[in-house]
This record gives sequence, C-alpha cells and structure tokens, in this order.
Amino acid sequence: MSDRRTLSLASCSSAPRPAAFASPRVEAVRRVSRWAWLATALGALLLTACALPPALAPAPSPIEPAPATAAVRTLLAPTGVLRVGVYAGSPLSLLEREDPTRHAGLSHDLGQEMARWLDVPFELARFERLADLMVAMGQGEVDFTVTWKSDIYGNDVNYSLPLLDLEQGYLARPGTRLREAADLNTLAARQGGVKLGVLRGAGAQAPLARRHPQIEIVLLGSYTEATDRLAAGQIEAFAASKSVLFPMADRLGGGARVLDGRWGLETVVIAIPKGRQSAMSYLSRFVLSVRREGYLQAAVRRADLRGAVEPDIR
Repeated sequence: MSDRRTLSLASCSSAPRPAAFASPRVEAVRRVSRWAWLATALGALLLTACALPPALAPAPSPIEPAPATAAVRTLLAPTGVLRVGVYAGSPLSLLEREDPTRHAGLSHDLGQEMARWLDVPFELARFERLADLMVAMGQGEVDFTVTWKSDIYGNDVNYSLPLLDLEQGYLARPGTRLREAADLNTLAARQGGVKLGVLRGAGAQAPLARRHPQIEIVLLGSYTEATDRLAAGQIEAFAASKSVLFPMADRLGGGARVLDGRWGLETVVIAIPKGRQSAMSYLSRFVLSVRREGYLQAAVRRADLRGAVEPDIR
C-alpha cells in the first residue's frame, strides 16, 4: 500500500469509515513537508464540514484568483462563457440535488471556481456519458471538465497537473467473508470457479487477468449490471474505481464491502481542448492553488468522493 495521505474529509463521527477515506492525522501531515498545507486546511474545514453530512456541506470557499490576461481568458473561454462538461451521477463530475445551490461534483465545483478566476459566466454542458463529453471537447464544444487521465483521449485534449489519485479496488458481494484484495486469489486457489466482474471497455481486463490468473474475468455492460450480478451472487467481486465502489456497497448492503487494498490508481486531472496549450501555465497555477488552499479538499468532502489519495507532484 502507498504511504501517501488520503485526501478526504468524509467523516468526523465516531462511526468507522473505510480506511481509504479516513481523515489524515495532522501530526503525520506536518512530518511530510510537501503536504504541510493540509494541516491548516483541515483546521479550517473541520469546524464546519464535520457538523454536516456531505449533501448539506457548504460550497467550497472561493480562493484568491491569479490575474487572467485577455489572451488566457480567450483561450480558456473562447465564447465568453466557461462551458463546463458534466455527466450526472458521478462525484467526479456532477451530483444533482433538489436545491441547485447544493449541486456538487468536482467538475461542477472546480468549474465554478475557474469561471470566477476568469471573470466569465459559468455554464453546464450536460452529457449522458463521459465518452460523449470528451468527443464534444475534442470538437471545441466544451471548455473544461474533471476526469481521469487516459491515453484514449490524449490526442484531443490537454491534461493539467494531477488534482488527486483514486484507488482502484474490489467490491465483494453481500454476505462475503473476504476482507482484503489478496483474499480473492486465496479463495480461487482453494475452491476455483471464482468470477470477477469488470466493465467492458474500461481497460482493466488485462491487468486484472495478470493479477488473478485463476479467476474468471467477466465483462459487464454497466454499473447497474454489476450491482445486479453481485446481489445475485453471480460474481464474487467487481473491480473498479473506489469512488464508484463505496456508493455501490452502500446501496447493496447485506455485508457487501470494499476490500482493503487496491489493484491500481487513476490520476484525476482537469481536461481542456487541444490547441489551448498557451493557457496551461495558468491552469497549473489554478490546480496548485485549489490543492494548497483547501478548495479541492472541500469539494471532495461535499461530493463524498471516497478512495482519494494525494497525488505525487508530477
């Protein structure tokens, strides 16, 4: 397991939370000078955020913007409006609530802050799927979104410095006795016939097959299908980002659990259309500011994004 600090402020109650989303100890953070800023961010945020569930947590407090030149403003918001691409239901993108002022998600919250930095209006561009959003961005119809870094879209977009990393893990079916990722291989060696689900087209089949040579990898069409298969006991576990797995476990109940350990990391970044490279230095200042000043941590908390860890600076 990595020794990098977790990035969430998800819970301040006495009830246990998953280790991948536990609040970091201030003392430990202070010992890591690279992340000393998190100690002060915690002190300010815990006074208010800990008193409320994520759905009621306040919007992140604005931070001091870096001045944007007219050229940068034109590059990042060429229509005079920052068009922020989102797809509903993802903590990385948009979580819609009855009161629009309580909408959450990293694309939503960071897009609002970037629009404020640029002093332009903020507009949501809604899509059904991430793939459709990224196609539109490649065509210059979307200006800004938060997503994970992927070679699939690398020819059409530019990626920022990392915002955070997300652990990729396993959700075991209801009634499971498994506790750790390594238990999957132990179970397969003991009894055979173990099936592990993964989304078709997610790029996870090959690395998971190498990691679990005695386990059958089952390709699934959607998270809904994965939930149904787990509930029916047709697969032993489902592999995906922990940002998805923890909410799935909450909905399944019955002892379904996200296993300790992980099989990979996803790097979460801001994406902008290709051809706007001259604005990348400004975008880097934005990323470093939201990380340093606690804005990102507040957005993570409000979206109940679990499985987040601090990225390496790269």
